Amino acid sequence: MDQLLEELEKLNIGKIEREVSIDKYTTYRVGGVAAALIYPKNVPSLRKLLEILKSRGILFKIIGFGSNLLFSSKHYDGILIRLDSLDDLEFLTPYKVRVGAGYSLVKLSLQMAKRGLAGLEFAAGIPGTVGGAVFMNAGAYKSDMGYIVQDVTVLTPDLRIIKLENKEMNFHYRTSFLQTHPGYICLEVVLRLDKGNKSVIEDVIKDRRKRRMESQPLNYPSAGSVFRNPEGMYAGEMIEKLGLKGFSIGGAKVSEKHANFIINYNHATGEDIKSLIDYVQAKVKEKYQVELKVEQEFVNWE
Repeated sequence: MDQLLEELEKLNIGKIEREVSIDKYTTYRVGGVAAALIYPKNVPSLRKLLEILKSRGILFKIIGFGSNLLFSSKHYDGILIRLDSLDDLEFLTPYKVRVGAGYSLVKLSLQMAKRGLAGLEFAAGIPGTVGGAVFMNAGAYKSDMGYIVQDVTVLTPDLRIIKLENKEMNFHYRTSFLQTHPGYICLEVVLRLDKGNKSVIEDVIKDRRKRRMESQPLNYPSAGSVFRNPEGMYAGEMIEKLGLKGFSIGGAKVSEKHANFIINYNHATGEDIKSLIDYVQAKVKEKYQVELKVEQEFVNWE
């Protein structure tokens, strides 16, 4: 691995950090140590990096802001990649914007609000990147990325750059083409927004921020909602009715504020959190005969 990293440094791929603590790069604040974290400086650098890693069978993972990932405590013997440098923002028309995958979703939402552009209000409290939001089809308040994405430029597993239209992205509740086709990487997105009233949009965002502060455990590390809502039901309500609010395993706890949040309240490990997720799933299945689907992605558990 050291020889590979030296080669990549000579190629000037981008910033390279060796032996990084993964807990610094996930919102759960858990994880082991990764061999390296690399920030490719542009798309050609990313393609070159992936070409080298694939040719040598090196494990790698795009992590964004790590807001929907649960790593184990094991050493990750591979390369983590962040696309922070893919953060261009360009208006194609007054209501259409092209934005890089590494751009902050919260920042984008607030910037669009200042311009009086409607459609991204739901995203003001989602702490991920644009690319991660497209991957997950992130949403809230009965809206999601699928409503505003026009097209997505992706890097294919064989390192071609292609464009996928909205219909091809197969957006559904908390899922997309990218989730079901591993190896495709979001590079940039074109969003269609609407003309709105700046003060109304900003008021909506402020009101929702207030509601989040009151109802969500934002003072502890978490990854947002743990489980998807089953059709016609609310995961949080099911968990609460089972009396699991406040239930803990190790340093992980079911939030007493919102039962669909698991928080790292006392130096939890990834194993603590996963054990608690598994426990809650089992109890819900036992009571309701419903298999709760986890929103988070488990990484390095093999």
